[in-house]
Amino acid sequence: MQKTTNLTHKTQTKSILDLQNLFDHGNLNLQPGFQRQSVWNERDRAKLIDSILRNYPLPAIFLYKREEHGRLIFDVIDGKQRLESIFMFMGVIRGRYNTRTQLPGADSVDLVGWAMLKRKSLQHLITGYEIPVIEVDGDMGEIIDVFVRINSTGKALTPQEKRKARYYNSPLLKEAARVAKRFEKYFLDNGILSSGQISRMKHIEIACELMLSLSQGDVLNKKTALDRVMAASSFDGRQLSKAARMVITTLNRIRRMFPQLRTTRLRQITDFYTLTVLIGKFEQEGLILTDRRRNRLAWDLLQAFATRVDEVRELQRKAKGARPDQELYRDYLLTVSQMTDDVAQRRKREQILRGILGSLFSVKDTQRGFSPEQRRIIWNTSANRVCAKCGCKLTWSDFTIDHINPHSKGGRSKLANAALMCRKHNSSKGNRC
Repeated sequence: MQKTTNLTHKTQTKSILDLQNLFDHGNLNLQPGFQRQSVWNERDRAKLIDSILRNYPLPAIFLYKREEHGRLIFDVIDGKQRLESIFMFMGVIRGRYNTRTQLPGADSVDLVGWAMLKRKSLQHLITGYEIPVIEVDGDMGEIIDVFVRINSTGKALTPQEKRKARYYNSPLLKEAARVAKRFEKYFLDNGILSSGQISRMKHIEIACELMLSLSQGDVLNKKTALDRVMAASSFDGRQLSKAARMVITTLNRIRRMFPQLRTTRLRQITDFYTLTVLIGKFEQEGLILTDRRRNRLAWDLLQAFATRVDEVRELQRKAKGARPDQELYRDYLLTVSQMTDDVAQRRKREQILRGILGSLFSVKDTQRGFSPEQRRIIWNTSANRVCAKCGCKLTWSDFTIDHINPHSKGGRSKLANAALMCRKHNSSKGNRC
């Protein structure tokens, strides 16, 4: 038996001027938490204005009627793109544009803007135009269900837009949005995501996936994991902050290690996700990823591997089989060609990339500093107790011990890798040899 709802609704008409007045007085909310970002382009918007000026009918706008601090608020459930386009054309919000149309009494099609309508005293064609408005009342869960159902046609909601609608109060979603915003330009510049994908919240989806993957130490099955975690609210504030830091560190690491990533297939979101999770795991395993020579070698190997995969793909397009020595590249290509988000395919991809890169990087010494025993040995066996950098005389109370080969670059906390140094110069040296 289907569950009935408590939804109520009524239909009326409102002029565009009525809707503008609601917006100007803060009673019309174009961007409630469950709404998606703007997805119309200027061509879509101009076509809408042309339809209004020609007095063509428009579909109804759906509004959620509620009270907030004693004020009546109308959240836009459906019709955000239309209202936004109308308000932009009128100059009510930023983004004013023109449209090509034939005005009443005109002999030809002209480029028409709000200023031209004002000169010709034709602004009433817009402000007086009446739109069907359906006011909906009910609990928030039902309102969100209405939003998802209505937006299942046309420019249908992406999976991530549906998540935003259902879990817009999710701390994970909010933190992922913050991380995604930070790397939006990087994603665009490297061709990892297009501006269209970002407008549909794909960057937030990949940030969510990376936060979950790096925090749990494994790739995940995207189709089920994201919704399950958001619904359960299983991350506390400390865990979220840690997961966000891990993603930020890893993406910055990839940006530095592989600055030419955009020239290979590894920029594609399926490949990029796997590479990012792998580098994040390398970080957690204590591998040294700051050695420029090893990073250049890693890039050369990745670039060669990606090229071989592309070559096998080209052979497949020409209906030619891969050679026996191309089996590894064919296996990788299979993981990015079918069921790409399946956890088994993602693990297989990671295993292949780990086989290429894993042996390149050495592990940091688990002992970060020198022990009290080592400090005493170094002090008592030093003939000249002076700073190795500036030559100033040291005392027991102010000396430090420097890693000659920095710990961050693989230097061990051993006596052979130690030198006396004053506190000032040890601090300023950083990770330089």
